[in-house]
Amino acid sequence: MTSSAVAFFAARLEFETDVSDVHADLEAGRSGVVVVDSRSAEAWHQGHLPHAVHLPTREIAARAAEVIPPGSQVVTYCWGPGCNGATRAALEFAKLGYPVQEMIGGYEYWVREGFPIRDDQGVSSRPVDDLTAPVTAGAACGC
Repeated sequence: MTSSAVAFFAARLEFETDVSDVHADLEAGRSGVVVVDSRSAEAWHQGHLPHAVHLPTREIAARAAEVIPPGSQVVTYCWGPGCNGATRAALEFAKLGYPVQEMIGGYEYWVREGFPIRDDQGVSSRPVDDLTAPVTAGAACGC
């Protein structure tokens, strides 16, 4: 049973990432990472990660090669933990042979952790939600 648990959790860490790690990678300028928002155009205009590429799930098979550079590490996201849209998008990228991770927490937790968003008004951020992240500047959850 222990080896099954190790394999399960190792696989989750290989194929999932969280909003804090994605933010850190983007801030550090980690090359080759492409964050994909798989939501509708309406959702995209409501707000999205500033560095994201908009590619709705239903368009991935037809458009990925023209939008995502070969060899990119793709990170997919959708609305939040109550939505499996990012999982569906990640599956489409995996079928095409891209290395891919799902950003757990999605757009909801990105916003709740106070990270910047872009919408039709420009770039902004909301206050950190103390239920999802430490509110003290520079503090980390320690996980």
